[in-house]
Amino acid sequence: MSVSVESVVLPQVAREPAEELTGMPNRYHVPLETFHYKWSRSHKPVLSVKAGDTVTFEINDVGSRQLDKDSTSADVMRFDASKLYPLAGPVFVEGAEPGDALAVEVLDVRVGDFGWSYVQPGFGLLEEFGKPFLYKWDLKNKKSAPFENGIKIPLKPFCGVLGIAPRSRGFTDVAPPGRHGGNMDIRHVTAGSWVKIPVLVDGALFSAGDVHAAMGDAEVCGTAIECPGTATLRFGIEKKAGLTYPEFFTAGDERPRKGYHAATGIGPDLMEATKDSVRSMIRHLVKTYDLTAEEAYVLCSVAADVRVHEIVDRPNWVVGTMISKDIFPD
Repeated sequence: MSVSVESVVLPQVAREPAEELTGMPNRYHVPLETFHYKWSRSHKPVLSVKAGDTVTFEINDVGSRQLDKDSTSADVMRFDASKLYPLAGPVFVEGAEPGDALAVEVLDVRVGDFGWSYVQPGFGLLEEFGKPFLYKWDLKNKKSAPFENGIKIPLKPFCGVLGIAPRSRGFTDVAPPGRHGGNMDIRHVTAGSWVKIPVLVDGALFSAGDVHAAMGDAEVCGTAIECPGTATLRFGIEKKAGLTYPEFFTAGDERPRKGYHAATGIGPDLMEATKDSVRSMIRHLVKTYDLTAEEAYVLCSVAADVRVHEIVDRPNWVVGTMISKDIFPD
């Protein structure tokens, strides 16, 4: 990884040192009003940096503030998909060339005071949820968010979108993800982690977005705890890395004090086995913790991990949905 001590800041972006990260050289700021909705190599960068530089991105929530504290479940059906994924950036990283890897170190991710999750008919893993449902989260505590019946969700913020401009010309939707990264929704890329993304265009043209306060692996209802926030990232370049797809490092989760409850799905179709696993977990949560099916579905999306346990015994595969028992009251 090459490191430099110089940066170039374009006129519209100001230097802004932060108290918690003082002493860090070449630290810069991408403001909230700087955003775009599509990937493109034609976007003009808002900032130019070198390897070793640090940037704090102000990031809007994934829906561009269409939902707020006064919103209701009915507002879910009025959601404008064209305003999904406002991305902060792009940032030009000097010296990054096709064939290299852009290394993005996550130094800090912070969330706002309000978040939301929703169930929208036709969206998410399970098709049987035919009515819209909105859950609103109080994130003022910053360490955990209260749910129903004494359940508390530990906050582990991360950016669902970390990516660069694709090689193709024109404009590309933020979802689905690809070689360029994008809407990968890897909940493990929290502070202290890094991700490497294969560079496809000169300067990489990196952008970040889609802050989540918490999410389970798979984000099964289609939303996590969606919220605005900030992400402080440090950039590096690995020359001629030869990456095919993004790679990441994470320290991993702490072991739950009370262990996990898991529900499995088993069958020849991996997607159907996944659905069966999540359905079984929803039934468990409804029965055990007096939740509605919609509340249980949201809880799976923000706090349960869907994992492929076994794929070697054809024709059946084993999928598990696991949830930490630490989130539930004693």
